Amino acid sequence: QVRLVESGGGAVQTGGSLRLSCAASGYTYSTYCMGWFRQAPGKGREGVAFIDGDATISYADSVKGRFTISKDNAKNTLYLQMRSLKPEDTAMYYCAADSPPFCDYLKDGEATYWGQGAQVTVSS
Repeated sequence: QVRLVESGGGAVQTGGSLRLSCAASGYTYSTYCMGWFRQAPGKGREGVAFIDGDATISYADSVKGRFTISKDNAKNTLYLQMRSLKPEDTAMYYCAADSPPFCDYLKDGEATYWGQGAQVTVSS
């Protein structure tokens, strides 16, 4: 049974930093593609950052240069380091995972596995 559990959300002021973690279990972690999504109140879900099983990384333009996605295969944990946070980064952040044949679906927001979410609030 695949399980994803996010942690590390919180409230910060503009310009601050936070690191989100996503602890994974129940599958061959190193081969899966994973990603971070966010959803602000009244808005659709947005893909933020992705990392494939071969460690290929991509980011949404809105977070490039500020956010860093990484994973520790030994700890089965995905991270999202967020710096220079802005009020528009305020959202519920979700991690997602999928097996290699379905990575394109994950990047389109149709991942098979999702965490429960972690709230990030950035005040001005």
